[in-house]
Amino acid sequence: MPTAEAIRTQIEKIALGEPFTSTQFTGAGRRAAVDQALSRMVKHEQIARLARGVFVRPKTSKYVGQVMPEPAKIAQAIASAHGETLQVQGAEAARLLGLTTQMPMQSVFYTSGPGRKLKVGNLQLVFKHVPSRKLALAGQPSGLALTALWYLGKAHVTPHAIETIREKLSPEAFEQLKAEARSMPGWMAETLHRNEQGGSSV
Repeated sequence: MPTAEAIRTQIEKIALGEPFTSTQFTGAGRRAAVDQALSRMVKHEQIARLARGVFVRPKTSKYVGQVMPEPAKIAQAIASAHGETLQVQGAEAARLLGLTTQMPMQSVFYTSGPGRKLKVGNLQLVFKHVPSRKLALAGQPSGLALTALWYLGKAHVTPHAIETIREKLSPEAFEQLKAEARSMPGWMAETLHRNEQGGSSV
C-alpha cells in the first residue's frame, strides 16, 4: 500500500479532534514520504497542523467553527512526539482533585524535556522542566495527587488534604501514591504516614 494511502487509512480511524503525531506512521514508509503525505493533507485541509509533528482531524461546531483539542491532549501529543514525560502542573492537579478552586491562568505542564512556550492557534502552552522525581507516576491518578502535594507545600498538606485525595483516588491508586515515598521530600512522606496512623501533620 502506498505511504499516503496507508497514512490516510490510519488517520480515518482517529477520532475527530484527537491530536496525533507523525511518529505514529513510522511503519507506513520513509520519514520523508510520511512528512510529504501529511503536508499534502494539511494543504488540502483534511488535517490541521497544531505544532511541529502534531496534527488533528478538525472537529467543527456550528456555533464556534473549528474546535481545538483540550490543551492537555495537545501537550501530551507534543511530548510524545519528542519522547518526553509530561505531567499536569501542580495548580491544575490540585484543582482537579478538589484541593483548590483557583483556576490556573495559563496551560502549564511539567516536562522532562526543555522548558519552552508554544503557540497553538490562539492557545499558548507552557512547558516547564522539572526534576524527574516531580514526574513520578506521570499520567496516572496517583501521579496527579503527587504533583498536587508538591504544589501545596508543607504548610498546606494537612490531614484534611490527604483525606480529600484519598476520597478522589481508588484504593489502588492511593496505595500506589504511598508507595512512591522515594520521590517525596521527607515532610510529604511523613504526613502520609502520620495520616495512616491517625496522627496529625507537623
